[in-house]
Amino acid sequence: MHKTHTTFARTRKVITCGIVTAAALAAVTGVAAPAVAVTETPNAVAADAVGTTGPQRVAAAAVVGLDPTPDVMLLSDRDFIFALWEKARDAGERLTAVRLADEEAMASTVAEDHVRFIATGIHQAYEVDKQREQERAAAERANRQAKTQVLIAVGIPVAPELLGLSDDNFIRKVMKHPDAGAEVRAAAARALADGPAQWREFITNGAREAHDRDVAKELKELEEKDREEAQRRKELAARTKTAALFGITPTEAMLALGDDNFIRELIRSAPARLKGSELLAAAQHAVLSSDPADWKQFLYTGAEQAYKRDAEAERKKIADANRRLVLKVQAAAAKTGMYPNLVEAAKKALAGSDEDVAEFLKPDNIYRAARQSFMSYDPNLLNKDPGGRYTWYIRQSTADGGAAFVAPVDYGSKQSVKEDATWVIKGALNGQRGCYSFESVSKSHYYLTVSDGHRARISPDDGSAIFRKAATWCARKGLRDGFGTSFEWAGQRGYWLRAHQGSLYVSGATKDEDFKNESTWVIFPPLAA
Repeated sequence: MHKTHTTFARTRKVITCGIVTAAALAAVTGVAAPAVAVTETPNAVAADAVGTTGPQRVAAAAVVGLDPTPDVMLLSDRDFIFALWEKARDAGERLTAVRLADEEAMASTVAEDHVRFIATGIHQAYEVDKQREQERAAAERANRQAKTQVLIAVGIPVAPELLGLSDDNFIRKVMKHPDAGAEVRAAAARALADGPAQWREFITNGAREAHDRDVAKELKELEEKDREEAQRRKELAARTKTAALFGITPTEAMLALGDDNFIRELIRSAPARLKGSELLAAAQHAVLSSDPADWKQFLYTGAEQAYKRDAEAERKKIADANRRLVLKVQAAAAKTGMYPNLVEAAKKALAGSDEDVAEFLKPDNIYRAARQSFMSYDPNLLNKDPGGRYTWYIRQSTADGGAAFVAPVDYGSKQSVKEDATWVIKGALNGQRGCYSFESVSKSHYYLTVSDGHRARISPDDGSAIFRKAATWCARKGLRDGFGTSFEWAGQRGYWLRAHQGSLYVSGATKDEDFKNESTWVIFPPLAA
């Protein structure tokens, strides 16, 4: 038991500060959230302080799936929080808010903050994670419902395997189905050629509208031969389309009802998701009327108009939420000074359309926007450049076994060279506040770390605590008169990332100007954007 306590205490020293940022950033990106660079402060809490009860710890452990063994239950509050953090980290995106709240608690040197997190904070954060999961599930349900409406309207049997397809593959299935008319097939082809925004529009409205055109053509041809049959089919088509908006496949018995009773049946069978909707309100308003013309108006045009008002309200709600989230991402990234490329990408998205904002928020796009390059501020290297440009960047070479060094690179260099000199900035792999890990763009899951002899290189993340500490760099004000940024290595206090005569390594601090110059970096737009 004593050994376990000591191990946690030793490991805890790696985490002297926590990450403070907008939970929204990590929730959307899946990339560890950025943090404000700060200088470590002495601990003000005794290492073995315990202010929580057994039931509080058991409840907190249950949130992250931590086994409350006797050894764990006897840890200090701070070490217990670290044990919770490890489980939250391993859970990935599912417990993002819990992990971030845990890191804030670890950053504090106030005992009450530790107690508060274990007793209540972890549960509050978990509610945020649950809400985000519910929102994702609701979005998935809405997507499946929209696809259901398409199938019902066009006359294609609703099948789970169709609803589970990606948007583009769903459209392809609809386009190739024998029940799809010429207008539906043409609209599907246009949507597929245009991209994701048009895929969504086809599923939300385009397929039904195209099917209406197919029906209109068919009825026009039929009307010349049999006006009565044409009218009957027109009414059936209107009812089927209206039922589709409710997500209901009408039975033969329903279709045989009078207009008012058909609408009543739609109201009776309406799913709970339509409560408070314009569609349901319009149906209720129509059925309360004693005028058959109002029933017809609802079935032929009113339901569609109400549905589109609902869709537009939902679209605007999502768009507004997305813009607020991008603002949070932008603000959190700007505080750190480490993500200028991400900040500019966020600004550009906000200046564009709602689709541009949604595109920015895709995890892959934010991950890509987190790219930066590191330019040396050493005037000795500047003097080697006749053009007078700062062109020496940190890069790696796969051909040299992942060795890292500084070399002149510019936007005219080969793409592979530019990628070697571009890095994805992530929150520290060991969770240390104000610190970061630099993932190679050329080799995914390879990070800038330090090998024997203090030489810098890239190596794959093996998941060990030793590696995660060795691949962590703490951002500080530039050692050269406070300009730029210098990176202190988490692996050894007082050692800094330094370039000397083209080599890249970590070195203990000295007072000479060469050391200050060689250990100062400018965070530059990514050479490989």
